[in-house]
Amino acid sequence: MKIIAEIGQAHEGSLGILHSYIDAVAKTGVDAIKFQTHIAEAESSEHEPFRVNFSYEDKTRFEYWKRMEFSLEQWKEIKRHCDEVGLEFMSSPFSNAGVDLLENVGVETYKIGSGEVNNFLLLDKIAQTGKPVIISSGMSSFEELDRTVHFLKEKKVNFSILQCTTSYPTAPNQFGLNVIQELKQRYNVSVGYSDHSAKIESCIAATALGAEILEFHVTFSKELFGPDAKSSLTMTETAQLVAAVKNINTAIQNPIDKNDTDKFTELKSIFEKSLAVNKDLKKNHVITFDDLEAKKPKGYGILASEFEKVVGKQLKREMKQWSFLNDEDIV
Repeated sequence: MKIIAEIGQAHEGSLGILHSYIDAVAKTGVDAIKFQTHIAEAESSEHEPFRVNFSYEDKTRFEYWKRMEFSLEQWKEIKRHCDEVGLEFMSSPFSNAGVDLLENVGVETYKIGSGEVNNFLLLDKIAQTGKPVIISSGMSSFEELDRTVHFLKEKKVNFSILQCTTSYPTAPNQFGLNVIQELKQRYNVSVGYSDHSAKIESCIAATALGAEILEFHVTFSKELFGPDAKSSLTMTETAQLVAAVKNINTAIQNPIDKNDTDKFTELKSIFEKSLAVNKDLKKNHVITFDDLEAKKPKGYGILASEFEKVVGKQLKREMKQWSFLNDEDIV
């Protein structure tokens, strides 16, 4: 199981805030922290519209991307900080120039955002690095994914696919948890789940349904500025999610054999029951269902599971209320 906390643009272009996120995320128990590497001139233009009106600071989307940029040296410092606190540094490039930058930084795995799945130019650039790729499938049909998968296989890329719904925040009826197994069966690769629900239950459910990779946005507060804050988990929620997911993953890796009850032998002798009579009964009385009770422990009378063989039988002797009933007492 690989758990990835995405910062995205939650840092709002502030290097100080970004480094604060690294320290905070390191305490939650996730495996990796993911950023987005934007180079405005290479990936955007003045014609790009805002997805949602989230910025009071930027007049255009291009200006926003510009404000999200960091220099090569700053990215190297970011990775160095991640290494120091034990987090794998990850970042999604949105241009070939971004790939060149991340290669200089030393990224180990490339994450492809949902909007780049059909960008074969970018995929080819990444394929040339020989590094593994994780793809979010948020806006792609199976027909589109088939083409991308074929392209990646031709390039001999080691890749994984995440079920993802491009909706911020994602409502429960949009999770698409069924797609996790559909992706696994269709492509026979490692499959995971990329979440924007701002709730921990979606990733917990995805884990139980076979997700091997989890990715979700994190934030210091859901009230903060930016496009993803309301679709993110807080640090407290992230820590809770990590603990739950690790427990579920442990359970999945340790299947139980329901036929192996040897370890319960002692408990069964305590909790299972023996037949008894629930009233004083005379010799030669014909036992009815209403005469019987089941009492702990097992082994002091006929097994409660065998009560049917007792009904209709005759008592050989008088029995007191609550006495255990054994085979020698009936004929």
